[in-house]
Amino acid sequence: MMHFANASSGKQIHKLMNFTEMPLSAGLQLRLKSNGFETPTPIQEATIPNGLAGKDIVATAQTGTGKTLAFLVPAIEKLTATSSTKRPQVLVLVPTRELAMQVHAVYEQLRGKLPQAALVIGGLAEKRQIQDLRSGARVVVATPGRLEDFLSRRLVDLRAVDILVLDEADRMLDMGFLPAIKRILAATPAGRQTLCFSATMPPAISSIVSDYMRNPVRVSLGSTLKPALTVELHAFEVSQANKLDALRQLLYEETGSTLIFAKTKRGTERLAKNLIRDGFSATMIHGDRTQSQRTKALADFVEGRTTILVATDVAARGLDVPDVAHVINYDLPQVAEDFVHRVGRTGRAGQKGRASTLVSAGEAIELKHIERAMKLKIERRNIPTFASKNAQREMRNTNTLVGRTLSRLPGEVFA
Repeated sequence: MMHFANASSGKQIHKLMNFTEMPLSAGLQLRLKSNGFETPTPIQEATIPNGLAGKDIVATAQTGTGKTLAFLVPAIEKLTATSSTKRPQVLVLVPTRELAMQVHAVYEQLRGKLPQAALVIGGLAEKRQIQDLRSGARVVVATPGRLEDFLSRRLVDLRAVDILVLDEADRMLDMGFLPAIKRILAATPAGRQTLCFSATMPPAISSIVSDYMRNPVRVSLGSTLKPALTVELHAFEVSQANKLDALRQLLYEETGSTLIFAKTKRGTERLAKNLIRDGFSATMIHGDRTQSQRTKALADFVEGRTTILVATDVAARGLDVPDVAHVINYDLPQVAEDFVHRVGRTGRAGQKGRASTLVSAGEAIELKHIERAMKLKIERRNIPTFASKNAQREMRNTNTLVGRTLSRLPGEVFA
């Protein structure tokens, strides 16, 4: 049975208006501000004070709510106030390479004079990772599989870990990492501080909480099994043969960045190549691409060099891509919960977003199952009448030009 020190529903007597109201060092406050982090999100407001107080935390919240800062801020503050050691003091476990790289990047933005973090993930040369560990990294950001391998070969020593973070914990369990996580936990001190962040709370996580955490504070903000209220949900019923044409039409009318989900690696590859051939600025991520290919594809998408990213569910969880205007489910996910995680890539941090699902006749029942399981109501719409190829191309070029022009205008224009 789990016992929690207290619970939070997100209702606070005093609403923090700025990170400067938190008991943080002047250097960290300055780095937060210089990187555009001024007002804490609700999950940050609820968890950072407890993290600074050294308490174990179990937090559930919708994706895109700012959980990375919720654990990095207390960790960096504690490292700043404690003496240095040659062994890792903070360990962050995440499910995917992409999320590990993003957490690592945020730490590098905020670390100040602290040593660089060691990134321990598959798909990259391990020589550099081992060198970073041996050079005295105090922070390790890792995926469970590669870290467990390093542990078995005695390439990493976790006996000095003071703060352990399990980020996207339910996703790690979905991917079969529970045995590796338990072995990693056993290699860390029993008296460490543990912070567990998860979108859902399945029984396996409850077991970890009971066995490895000490009287944790429970933070739960909003429904974790529903998309954010800022996301518009639409479904378009089209024949399987017309799906690609329907997708093109949606893309011709979109001026922002679009994340498209396909079911299989082969389907992702085929869809992305079709869109590129049609003149769209598209790239792709799936499990068979090399890490350098995945990194470049994500960087091109985030930095606006491409406007469309086609992905399998490797990107549904563990990718923090800001400002995704539109998520399109070209294929339905195999698990109902993954629908919410896909949709959670848009409408992040209170922004508005749009999620469209293309549904063939054979998938209509599956979509109804998702609606029932997730207690959702998805509006059915018709795809607008298709324009000619030339008209579509002209519309797309015009929309792209307008979008780029608006993005360069000063913010006062929209005030």
